[in-house]
Amino acid sequence: MAAPSIDWKNIGFQYVKTNGLVKTRYADGKWSGVEVCEEPMLNIHAAATCLHYGQACFEGLKAFRRKDGSIAIFRPEKNARRLIDTAKRVAMESPPEELFIEAVKKVVEINRDWVPPYGTGATFYIRPLLIGTSARVGISPSEEYELLVLGMPVGPYYKDGFYPVKAYVQDQFDRAAPRGVGNVKVAGNYAAGMLSDLKSREKGYSITLYLDAAQHQFIDEFGTSNFIAITGGGKYVTPNSESILPSITNISLQEIARDFGLRVECRPVKFSELASFSEVGACGTAAVITPIYSVTRGEQVFTFGDECKAGETLEKLFREIQGIQFGEVEDRHGWMLEV
Repeated sequence: MAAPSIDWKNIGFQYVKTNGLVKTRYADGKWSGVEVCEEPMLNIHAAATCLHYGQACFEGLKAFRRKDGSIAIFRPEKNARRLIDTAKRVAMESPPEELFIEAVKKVVEINRDWVPPYGTGATFYIRPLLIGTSARVGISPSEEYELLVLGMPVGPYYKDGFYPVKAYVQDQFDRAAPRGVGNVKVAGNYAAGMLSDLKSREKGYSITLYLDAAQHQFIDEFGTSNFIAITGGGKYVTPNSESILPSITNISLQEIARDFGLRVECRPVKFSELASFSEVGACGTAAVITPIYSVTRGEQVFTFGDECKAGETLEKLFREIQGIQFGEVEDRHGWMLEV
């Protein structure tokens, strides 16, 4: 079906039923072909490993309607490889990179009318989901899996878009344990952060910042995005930790930062270093970059720049990566896959 009349500039970041999703199944040692499904409902066993033992992982990426009218997906091969890494960590069978990309392209193709027009600021969000479906009551990996790929039009993750927000450090909660699963995109990581995120919002903060679980001295990441910072000396600083998810947006921004002549440092970042940063941001697929105006931890409050405006460097990085995605800037690194 064609997309209904939509106020593209005012849609939220939420589920929307579109023409359909696609899926592929793993059984008897092999993956099936890609299948189109119009209805978004699943029929799985009540004892499936995804429900009992957390064998569920996912990805998030976007397709963009570009300035010339074409549609392209941002770096899907990176998401495919990250899903493979995640699946290995939790003893799941992952789809080959080629099959993942085929499924992602297919969900865009069947929903072309739902890809928002250029100039609206809206995008087409793609959510691949890998689940274990074998019935198990003893703890053991599934023998069968399903990869489902949903897609839907979305607006900004935060209602005000590219606008500074306030962050809060929840010392009584840890997002992930050292050598745990914080560096892969399993569903349980996000459930682990829900309560602390709710408590942060109750205090009036938009986002939660997590510190390392071992010492609570080093910055790990925000609840749904990586931590990045800019120094007055022209450095792009981001934590190097085995407990954080490697963000595809972050590694792309690092390349752009180098293009702009910034020195990129991926290293352990002490919480006390916040006082030395001129700009701080949260970066990820959904919001791209969210400027952070302040970080509060107990009685400590660190502020960065203007409460009503993003810093100059973060804004420059944001405009550049969005320009590449929307076809306004040369795709000099070959990141966009046309559909």
